[in-house]
Amino acid sequence: MRRLILLLCLMIASVACHASESSPFVERAVSLHGRTYHYQVFVPDGWTAKQSWPVVLFLHGSGESGSDNRSQLSQGLPPWLKQQGKDFQAVVVIPQAPNADGWNGETEQMALKALGDSIAAYHGDRQRLYLTGLSMGGYGAWQIALDHPGMFAAAAIICGGIGHPNDGDPLHVQGIPADVADPYAWIAQHIGKLPVWIFNGAIDDVVPPAESHRMHAALQALGDDVRYTEFPGVGHGSWPMAYATSELWPWMFSHRLAKAPAPR
Repeated sequence: MRRLILLLCLMIASVACHASESSPFVERAVSLHGRTYHYQVFVPDGWTAKQSWPVVLFLHGSGESGSDNRSQLSQGLPPWLKQQGKDFQAVVVIPQAPNADGWNGETEQMALKALGDSIAAYHGDRQRLYLTGLSMGGYGAWQIALDHPGMFAAAAIICGGIGHPNDGDPLHVQGIPADVADPYAWIAQHIGKLPVWIFNGAIDDVVPPAESHRMHAALQALGDDVRYTEFPGVGHGSWPMAYATSELWPWMFSHRLAKAPAPR
């Protein structure tokens, strides 16, 4: 009987080990201000410490907020990686915001700490850091681009707005002066020469495409490297089409910083 129990235990351990090895996502954690935050990292097939790797920071939407370290894998880039990530040659950092208040303040600090720790752990290349987010995470991507100009080589922002506290929008990019007449132009001037590809659904009634139109126009006016794709007949859930855009990743990874920024 003991031998049978031991055999069963070994079989269970073997299955668990195989399941862990077969998953491209690794659970990690960071501590900030006395609090522990759990996050996920996509590790590309064939990863080796013998070379440096591009690193993508992915910010989820409000519906995936929480502390289960699972929900942030349910929408956007992680499902695409599960299906199409076999040949995706970049590390992807996937933090989870504890609530739906936005990617700012301590939540922003946590995401960047997770990014920094992952760069160190997975031999990330600081000249090839990329930023992407959807919905609340799109707002967060603009927020981080504003707060850390020169950190990322390129960004893909999906149905993410700017908002403005004067408009009564509870979700908005923080740090825009209250007396600024055009917050879109102000953001464009302060994020540096960041190449951005913006996506939006044409009939999105959560983050109207006008948000993306204005941001696209503001970046164009400065002569920045900006692309805009609008999906006809698509509402708020435009991220499956955005991440499946075949030209997105070659475009993204074609950019790299001339000089790696100093670690923060």
